[in-house]
Amino acid sequence: MRLILTGGQVADVTQAAALIEAIATDAVIADKGYDSDAFIETIEASGAQAIIPPRRNRTSQRHVDWHRYKARNLVERFFNRLKQFRRLATRYDKLVHRFNAFLQLACAYIRLL
Repeated sequence: MRLILTGGQVADVTQAAALIEAIATDAVIADKGYDSDAFIETIEASGAQAIIPPRRNRTSQRHVDWHRYKARNLVERFFNRLKQFRRLATRYDKLVHRFNAFLQLACAYIRLL
């Protein structure tokens, strides 16, 4: 698992390529927020299939394998489990290294359950 922390005003798609870098996979599943031409080109250059629904304002709509997209539900449930930790959900830790340390601890705890 990889976690990259950014500021609250930074879009998630800016770190998407770094998250999938050097991970061998046949598909990358993400939501509409990650629908950018640059990110999709990065995915396809690695030999994987991009399973990302296109935004409505796209001029050419891509085909999406909706059956495989349903697997994204596992990731959503994981983030909902993380939000149960009040310290993470309300961002009590103001320093990045402290927040990241507790985030790693919470991820390990969820993994062990």
